[in-house]
Amino acid sequence: MAAVSDRAGGWPLALPLTLAFMAFFAAPLLMLLATSAYDDDMLTRPGLDNWRKFAGDPFYWKVTLDTLRLGALTVCATLLVGYPLAVAYMQAGERWRRIMLFVIVMPVLLSVVVRTFAWIVILGNEGVINQAVMALGLSPVPLRLLQTELGLVLSLTQIEMPMMLLPLIGVMARIDRNLIDASVALGASRWRTLFKVILPLSLPGLVAGCTLVFASSTTAFISQSVIGGNRLVYLPLVIWQQSLVVYNWPLAAVASVVLLASVMLCILLIAALGRRGMRYLHV
Repeated sequence: MAAVSDRAGGWPLALPLTLAFMAFFAAPLLMLLATSAYDDDMLTRPGLDNWRKFAGDPFYWKVTLDTLRLGALTVCATLLVGYPLAVAYMQAGERWRRIMLFVIVMPVLLSVVVRTFAWIVILGNEGVINQAVMALGLSPVPLRLLQTELGLVLSLTQIEMPMMLLPLIGVMARIDRNLIDASVALGASRWRTLFKVILPLSLPGLVAGCTLVFASSTTAFISQSVIGGNRLVYLPLVIWQQSLVVYNWPLAAVASVVLLASVMLCILLIAALGRRGMRYLHV
C-alpha cells in the first residue's frame, strides 16, 4: 500500500512537466497533422491531396532520401574524427583534459550562423583548403566546394562535432582505467583492447552522439541554405519555401511530418543497432 501511495503521490510533481510537454510539443504536432489534412492554403477544404502529391512526386522522394543521406554522411564523418579524439581525451592527463574540453565547448558558444559563414571563407576559391590543395600541387585550379555535398558535409562535421564529442567524453571519462590495464596485462594488443574493452563501454555515448548529430544535421536549415545554396535541396528548405514563399501551408505541414517521422525512424534504427552492438560486443 505504501508503494502504491508513493507512486500516486508522484503525479503532482510530474504534472507540470507533463502539461509543459503537451503545450510545447504535443499540441503543435497535432496542429501540424491537422494542417496537413487540408487541400487548400486557406484551410477550408479538408482532404489528402497534398499527401498524395508528396507521395506521388519523385522529386520529394529524392529530397527526403538526400536529407537522410546528408545526416548519415555527417554522422560517419564526425564519428571518424571524433572517436579518436575521445580516446585521446580518455588517455590524457587532467590538465590536457581541461584544455581539450575548452576547445570542444568553445564553438558551441558561437552562433551557428557565424560558424556557417566562416565556412564560406574556408571553402571558397581563395580559402584555406583550396590554397593548401594548390600549394601542394594536387590541383592546378581551385576545387569547387561551395554548393556541393562534400563542402556541406565538411562544414557540418565541424559544426556538429561537439554534439558527438560531449556524450562520448562524458561516458569515456568514467571508464575504469584498471579495466584497460588488466586487458593489457593479460596480453591483449591495443587494438583488441580498443574493440573489446573501450568500444563496448563507450557505446552508450556513441549512440547518443550519433543520434544528436543525425537529428541536428538533417534539420540544419542555416548550414544547408548557406553552404548548399540553391543547388542542394533538402526537406528544411522545402518546408521554408512552401510555408513562407509559396504560402502552401498544408504541403509544408506534410513535408514537416515526413521529416519528423523519417528522422525518428532513423533514430530508432540507430538505437536498435546500438543495442545489438552491445549484445554482440559482450559475447
